[in-house]
Amino acid sequence: MRLAATLLLALLAPLTATAQSKLPLDKIKLPPGFEITVFAEGVKNARSMALGEGGTLFVSTRSDGRVYAIKHDWKKAQEVITIATGLNMPNGVAVKDGALFVAEVSRVWRYDGIEANLQSPKGKVIYDKYPTEKHHGWKFIRFGPDGWLYVPVGAPCNICEKDDPYSSITRLKPDGSAMEVIARGVRNSVGFDWHPVTKELWFTDNGRDMMGDDIPPDELNHAPKAGMHFGYPYCHGGTVQDQEFGATRKCSEFTAPAKNFGAHVASLGMRFYTGTMFPAEYRNQIFIAEHGSWNRSKKSGYRVMRAKVEGGKVVDYGVFAEGWLDASDDKAWGRPVDVQVMPDGSLLVSDDHADVIYRISYRKP
Repeated sequence: MRLAATLLLALLAPLTATAQSKLPLDKIKLPPGFEITVFAEGVKNARSMALGEGGTLFVSTRSDGRVYAIKHDWKKAQEVITIATGLNMPNGVAVKDGALFVAEVSRVWRYDGIEANLQSPKGKVIYDKYPTEKHHGWKFIRFGPDGWLYVPVGAPCNICEKDDPYSSITRLKPDGSAMEVIARGVRNSVGFDWHPVTKELWFTDNGRDMMGDDIPPDELNHAPKAGMHFGYPYCHGGTVQDQEFGATRKCSEFTAPAKNFGAHVASLGMRFYTGTMFPAEYRNQIFIAEHGSWNRSKKSGYRVMRAKVEGGKVVDYGVFAEGWLDASDDKAWGRPVDVQVMPDGSLLVSDDHADVIYRISYRKP
């Protein structure tokens, strides 16, 4: 029996090595003590992530129309289940009170008792009055500390002036009622979270195109109260007057970003780190996935950043993980989309280009 087991392990080892070697993870640069591994493979167009109360990881897509449920042992996926197909850019997933919420372009679904019904989930539409334009129509959703579901509505253009609910962040009650706009002047937010202590909203926003390689910046914004306006389409990055709409409003009329990012880096998913696995200095820092530029003459982004905030201000900012973009030939083999803090303190990163989810863990060097 011992010989048979040894032979079996010998046969399995090359398969495991082959699976891990499909992606050049050795190119990813992390701070000392951190390690990146593949958590789940074959998750086509993996985008936003949400963790179920029973531990199931839910993963959305944008171009593939599917929603996945991933069963795992906290270190690696054991089973990837497709729980929905044929949806219209279902980029948003969130979980509350045992129900999975999925946002398409113009409507929001709720699947009650989802973790007990992964093989045959039954959903119902709770809201269907969002705009139908696909341009920036995909949505990132999360539940806030107030129990409401927050849903952004992107601008249906590169640059244009539109009334509510365009260019905003809205919120709904869990039954789909009482939709209201809580922030305006937001071109396209695809990631937000609330500070674990202050419970105040922070969100990423993607800057407009066609003003050159280096302007305007992407933004990290802080919204401690409802009703704030963050400048789009009149002002970008707090100081850049728009070349088409800037003459009508001054930048001083709007809330400036808490931090300007690089231009066109496509800052998407973000989370405050609430785990205990990473060193203490990472506690309550923000991890931000930069999906990467699509029309810059030299690519930018394609990495995971970190930002330390104190008193509503960003006091430190830098690279946490990079290497998906090869600087030697300006080609990218991966594109981070979203980040998810796991109960054990590890950090998951989705990649819709490589169709995988990574796991970043820490072991004291």
